[in-house]
Amino acid sequence: MAKRLSKSKKPGVRKLRDKVGLGIALIALGIIFVFGGAGLFKRTNSETFASEPVRIEGFVADEASLEKVPQRIILPELSIDLTVKNSELINGYWQVFTDAAGWGEGSGLPGEPGNQVIFAHARRGLFLPLRDVEIGNKVYVLSKEKWYQYEVKEIKQVLPTQVEVIAPTEDETLTLYTCSGFADSKRLIVIAKKAS
Repeated sequence: MAKRLSKSKKPGVRKLRDKVGLGIALIALGIIFVFGGAGLFKRTNSETFASEPVRIEGFVADEASLEKVPQRIILPELSIDLTVKNSELINGYWQVFTDAAGWGEGSGLPGEPGNQVIFAHARRGLFLPLRDVEIGNKVYVLSKEKWYQYEVKEIKQVLPTQVEVIAPTEDETLTLYTCSGFADSKRLIVIAKKAS
């Protein structure tokens, strides 16, 4: 009798164990889906946007332009307040920082016509909250000389190969750039224009 009871419990225990295992797997997938894999997938090229060719033309760094290089970016509605570092081109790719946002050297400058590109990893303490951005949100950029105010006009996701989003523009544009999608397979692009 005792043997029969233990045998009849085994299939129930096995089913329960399978359900618990499936539940844990689904929770893990949910976390990856919700957070876009931020920080869960390590990339060997995490220091550069190495898979994304960057073509820079016509930028000459003189004393006047160095005064306008962004040093800080604030999006109050998203509680983003980051130092912005000058991101140099390394073998044709912009350097990406683990502790700050980067301004793509050779991109536009605040207060001037052109497409200034500021980017950061989609991690806590960096651009992760950018996934909640909305049209009309304010963006403030500080250079050595003054504050510049922008307003979000467009939000989109693109593939990493769609580098036209960082191409020069004729008007003053601010493009914020970070990873998104499952396992960081896409790029979240936020386009802001000078606030009136």
